[in-house]
Amino acid sequence: MLKTDFLVIGSGLAGLLTSLKLSETGEVTLITKRSLIDAATSLAQGGVACVTAADDDFRFHVKDTLVCGRGLSKKSIVEKVVRRAPEAIAELSKAGVKFDLTPSAEKTDTGEPGVVYPRAELGLEGGHSRRRILHVGDKTGASIEAALIKAVLAASPRIRVLENYAAIDLVTKNKIERLSSRRRGNVCYGAYALDVERGKVAEILASRTVLASGGAGKVYLYTSNPDVATGDGVAMAHRAGCRVSNMEFVQFHPTCLYYPGNKTLDGHSSARSFLISEALRGEGAVLTLKNGYKFMKGYHSSAELAPRDIVARAIDSELKKSGDDYVLLDISARPSDFIKKRFPKIYEACLAVGIDITTRPIPVVPSAHYFCGGVVVDEHGATDVAGLYAVGETASTGLHGANRLASNSLLECAAFAHFASEKIKSEMSSSARLKCFPKVPRWDPGAASSSDESVVISQNWDEIRRFMWNYVGIVRSDKRLRRARERIGLIKKEINEYYWNFHVSRDIIELRNIAVVADLVVRSASSRLESRGLHYNIDHPKKSAAYRKDTVV
Repeated sequence: MLKTDFLVIGSGLAGLLTSLKLSETGEVTLITKRSLIDAATSLAQGGVACVTAADDDFRFHVKDTLVCGRGLSKKSIVEKVVRRAPEAIAELSKAGVKFDLTPSAEKTDTGEPGVVYPRAELGLEGGHSRRRILHVGDKTGASIEAALIKAVLAASPRIRVLENYAAIDLVTKNKIERLSSRRRGNVCYGAYALDVERGKVAEILASRTVLASGGAGKVYLYTSNPDVATGDGVAMAHRAGCRVSNMEFVQFHPTCLYYPGNKTLDGHSSARSFLISEALRGEGAVLTLKNGYKFMKGYHSSAELAPRDIVARAIDSELKKSGDDYVLLDISARPSDFIKKRFPKIYEACLAVGIDITTRPIPVVPSAHYFCGGVVVDEHGATDVAGLYAVGETASTGLHGANRLASNSLLECAAFAHFASEKIKSEMSSSARLKCFPKVPRWDPGAASSSDESVVISQNWDEIRRFMWNYVGIVRSDKRLRRARERIGLIKKEINEYYWNFHVSRDIIELRNIAVVADLVVRSASSRLESRGLHYNIDHPKKSAAYRKDTVV
């Protein structure tokens, strides 16, 4: 049994930055179910949205976010996050992130001539009315992840890092006392976690626990997410009695590389999962059919720079009409040197599968990318369960509403890492950090045995991801959602039986969690009888004022 002041679950931007901030006050234990670098942050290409340009203003960024959120973003949260952005960028820069700069010869405030100011080289993405995306080429996330990992490792022993520790469930007052998880007054005391290498379950007790385990893209057959994105934080919080909201709003990134081979790219097992950043469209790339027809003007006045939900549905519609497997994204009109310098990662990845993006278009398809919903939290990241916080994609903060504005996700991670850590530190008196916990039962495997039926895991994993893609994807219908409800009900029973009869493993932990997430998405989508943002139901194609509210489970 391990006792610590703070337990942080997840090693992306949200988890790493929260750990660094909390380590200023007490001892932090950071667990991650694979290695530190295995996080969605590492794959983020675009950048971080922040008002820095002379022609930009917080009001414009707020307005763009609210418009994109289709009436469900909480204005107070949007304003709070947008105004935090400059401090967040300063923190990341101090940690060692070297955002791309362009020299700007301007006078100093004192009027001294000849002083060159470094200015951010700003990108433009869909839904933004101004250039405001700070980036590091097209490797922004990887640069942020590397810098923060270095800082976390340097903070040892104040931060204890446990890699290959898969969180199983939260340790709560109601669980200990065998009460319903929905009973009021529940308190989180940490988590049970599987030490994957030793095959042992550890009890990690903490005064405060922070869920920063990312999203759940692996609930879909095709996703830009890494293999670790199985919705662990959302599933654990839901089982502990937390409300979960807006799970029907799953963002499908419009442009992921389509390549029908089995080549591995950038850690992805399928080339169909490699993301082609929206920043290409911000720099002039156009979407066409195979015959060269530019179709986006028929869907939105902003064409390629329309919000993601519109672009993804447009591509989906065109593919259904034509029967083609992909559309084309063409940036070859830009100079070759510019493309290689601005998008080196994408250029190299495409070249690896025989596509030179400086001379020919890229075949692309939509792919599951981001969950706008998650665990309900307040403006400080606090959940319904005392002592439990959620930050990053795991949380439903009110920032994104029904559709996330491009490059607001990394900003949200950095902003809520700050909000949550400041709130936690204000709560933590000296006496609160004496690690006085109730008697927590050790993990009891009971009569569990080693499994000789691992096919159950692979079969159910594959079935969930396929029916979610086919029935609960970019376009939905009442009939498809009913079919999904029937399937997930049966599969959850199978998984539950398997979970309690065999020794716990990382595979069954992840399968159990994606089943919970799939169920939450289906239930949320079924209850929203309209089309809004990322949720489009052909049986209810119009937006309804009656549904201008969060979907809460």
